[in-house]
Amino acid sequence: MRSTFVNNFLVVVFIFCSGPVLFAKEASGEPKGPEGTKAEIKEYIEHHLQDSHDFSLASYTDDQGNMVYWGFPLPVILWDNGLKVFSSSKLHHGETVAEVDGNFYALYHSKIYKTDAEGTILYDAEDHPTNTKPLDLSITKNVVMMMVTGLLLLWIFSSMARKYKKSGGVPTGVAKFFEPIVLYIRDDIAIPNIGEKKYGRYMPFLLTVFFFIWFLNMFGLTPLGVNVTGNIAVTTALALIVFLMTNFTGTKDYWKHIFDPLGDGMPWYGKMIIYIILVPIEVLGIFIKPFALLIRLYANMTAGHVVLMSLIGLIFIFKSWVGGPLSFGLSFAISLIEVLVALLQAYIFTMLSALYFGFAAEEHDHDHDHEEPVLEHL
Repeated sequence: MRSTFVNNFLVVVFIFCSGPVLFAKEASGEPKGPEGTKAEIKEYIEHHLQDSHDFSLASYTDDQGNMVYWGFPLPVILWDNGLKVFSSSKLHHGETVAEVDGNFYALYHSKIYKTDAEGTILYDAEDHPTNTKPLDLSITKNVVMMMVTGLLLLWIFSSMARKYKKSGGVPTGVAKFFEPIVLYIRDDIAIPNIGEKKYGRYMPFLLTVFFFIWFLNMFGLTPLGVNVTGNIAVTTALALIVFLMTNFTGTKDYWKHIFDPLGDGMPWYGKMIIYIILVPIEVLGIFIKPFALLIRLYANMTAGHVVLMSLIGLIFIFKSWVGGPLSFGLSFAISLIEVLVALLQAYIFTMLSALYFGFAAEEHDHDHDHEEPVLEHL
């Protein structure tokens, strides 16, 4: 978890889920039992929700009973008493052991462990692997999609800027589609929540995080099999950036509201009892806000992928003219809803970020505040 977080966090900072997986059939041609099919579907769903060290688009079982993967390998970058770089093809989706500079590495549940030549994984009393796990800074599937999304955003908006310059500010081409969205974020999210004086300093981040999340969510609905915003390391990194921006740009009034929420006008001994409860709650709220951001995005996108893939899996469980079309119809309907959810989650994350920035940028007329009665502050 730590190495995955470090990897995804670095990519999110510097560049600021999936379509249906093809379920394999048994090579023998004999129909599997319902329990075996359910277990296979569950395994595919769990595999889809995890990040991977290779970019697999699909997989199937050939006539000889071997798994065949469609995709391409990615670079594996490990720090294990020095830098170790090799192709993920050496791991072959966890089926083989990779030897690098006399060290052996095995892929187990999407994590790389140091093993012996046979790839032995040792377990503790709770069945957790005890093998040494090197620091993993690999270019994984999620990292590739974040890079692709970052480059796509850079290309779209840089070309829009050049066209605006040539046309004298008149939107042309793709700018006609994106300009209303940009204006909405400015006029209906940034300015109302932050204020006209200070919204400009936060606009680059708000625009970037909105389109970054939206594009990643839409890529997650394609057959590419990516689940970037369903990775809690990615959502944690995004929420951490909001947390740092909020608190490092906070004004004196923002911090005073946290540690002196009642303001002046009440004797200190009258405040003590209230502050014993109120101030810890305010301080706790500093950390609860970004935590709510990361959990909301992660949980909603993960739940959508699980529901969609489970409905698709019902086709292979029912195996009938009634259950198949019904499952397909439900899957199609959920896919349409997920398109709306992809946009909605980007909007909610941006809206809440702007709201937190508004708290940080708040300023009060202190001379006027002293004239107000104490009950106004309560």
